Amino acid sequence: MSPRIDPRQMKRMMRQLGVQTEELEGVEEVRIITSEKEYVFKNPDVTMTIVQGQKTFQLIGEPEIVEREGAIPEEDIKLVMEQTGASYDEAKKALEDNDGEPAEAIIALMSK
Repeated sequence: MSPRIDPRQMKRMMRQLGVQTEELEGVEEVRIITSEKEYVFKNPDVTMTIVQGQKTFQLIGEPEIVEREGAIPEEDIKLVMEQTGASYDEAKKALEDNDGEPAEAIIALMSK
């Protein structure tokens, strides 16, 4: 059986170690944007932790995942790779150069 630590003791110990935490109130939305997708968290719970001057954020919530416009779908890249033997980067570039059209990208790579 593990010993239970009183939450006040835990806060005191963390303060002694120089760790600060803060719940951010009133957060309406958090967006994480990657090259291909956008993760949108509506009304998440967000905690900021500061350790030795470095801030980290923890968020809790269910994201809505949205494909970004102009992003090339992974399945299209894989299709072009399979059909042409091109590398991931070559297939993606060919798709970008051909307006995301797999058939056009395949033809372009095959005609090199």
